[in-house]
Amino acid sequence: MIGRKNMGRASPLLLVLLALGFFFATYNFLTMIIHYRSVGKWVGDNSHGGLLSDPIIGMPKNVKKFKNSKSPFHVALTATDAPYSKWQCRIMYYWYKKNKDLPGSEMGGFTRILHSGNPDNLMDEIPTMVVDPLPAGLDRGYIVLNRPWAFVQWLEKATIEEEYILMAEPDHIFINPLPNLAHGGYPAGFPFFYIKPSQNEKIIRKFYPEENGPVTNVDPIGNSPVIIRKDLLEKIAPTWMNVSLRMKEDAETDKAFGWVLEMYAYAVASALHGVQHVLRKDFMLQPPWDLEIGKKFIIHYTYGCDYNLKGELTYGKIGEWRFDKRSYLRGPPPRNLPLPPPGVPESVVTLVKMVNEATANIPNWDKQ
Repeated sequence: MIGRKNMGRASPLLLVLLALGFFFATYNFLTMIIHYRSVGKWVGDNSHGGLLSDPIIGMPKNVKKFKNSKSPFHVALTATDAPYSKWQCRIMYYWYKKNKDLPGSEMGGFTRILHSGNPDNLMDEIPTMVVDPLPAGLDRGYIVLNRPWAFVQWLEKATIEEEYILMAEPDHIFINPLPNLAHGGYPAGFPFFYIKPSQNEKIIRKFYPEENGPVTNVDPIGNSPVIIRKDLLEKIAPTWMNVSLRMKEDAETDKAFGWVLEMYAYAVASALHGVQHVLRKDFMLQPPWDLEIGKKFIIHYTYGCDYNLKGELTYGKIGEWRFDKRSYLRGPPPRNLPLPPPGVPESVVTLVKMVNEATANIPNWDKQ
C-alpha cells in the first residue's frame, strides 16, 4: 500500500495503473449484480434497495438501484359490486392495513376503483372511487375488459399523491411488507408462466408490428401485480384499453388468449410505449403450485386447492378438503374455515389461516 506521504512521489504510470485497477474492480462488481437481458443472468433486490443474487429476472442493463429514501406507492385495485368481488376486497384491504406501516413497507394510500357505476355498501369501509363501466355489450361478457377503462378514468379524475402505483386485484393477500420494487422508469411485474408472447408471435404481430421491434420486447406479464410510475401508467392505460378492445373483437385472438386476453393487452401496450418491466418472481406466489411462502410478498389465490385427507393434491378433482374462491360466488365464506389436513403445503395452510384471521376481525362479515 502506498502511504499518504509517498503518494506525491508515485510515478504517473503507477497512478494510471491504480486508477485502472479500481475501474476494472468496480466494473467486474457491477457486471456481477446487474442483469443484461441478452445474457440472462439473475439479480435480486432486498428491501433496503441493495442488489443481491436472486430472484429478479429481466433487469435492463442500464439499471442500478441504490435508493436511500422511501418511494411510496398507491395501492389500486379494480372491483365490481358483486358479492364475490366484495368479500375478496374486504380481506385484501384488511391485510393491506396490517402490513402498511411495518418495517420494509413502502405502501402509501389505497383505492378500490369500483367500475359498477354506482356506490355500494363498502364505501365507508374501503377508500373507493366510483367509475363508469364500459357501454353495455362492449365487454362481450368478458368483465375484465372494464379494468383498463377503470384505470383510465381513475387516473384522469383522482388526486394521487404518490409517484408510483401498485395495480393489485381483490384476490391478493399481502403476506410480507411490500417495498417499492420498481426501478425508476422500469416498472416491476410478475412473470406468469402462461403468458408466452414469443410462442404467440403470429397473433402478437397483429397489435405489435415488426417495425416496433422484436416480440421479446413484450413482457410475459399482466397488469397485476405491477408497480409502475404514475406518469408511465397514464401513457399506457389508454393504449391498454384500446388494445384490449381490439383483441376482443378479433376472433382468432379472442380464442387464443381467452381469459388472459386483457393481460396480453397490457403487455403489448407497455411494449408499444417502449416500457419494459423488471420481472420479480418473488412478487407473488400462487397456491397450490407454489409450496412455500419464503420472502414473497403476495398470495394470489386464483386456483382452487383440492386435497385428500392424506394431504395429497387432487387438482382437477374436488378434494375431500378444498378451498376455492369460486365456491363463494354468491356470498362470503364462513368464518373459521377448517384448516387443511397434515401434509398440505405451507402456502395453502397460510392462505386459509389468513382468510380466517381477516374474517374473524372484519365487522359484519356476513353482510353482502
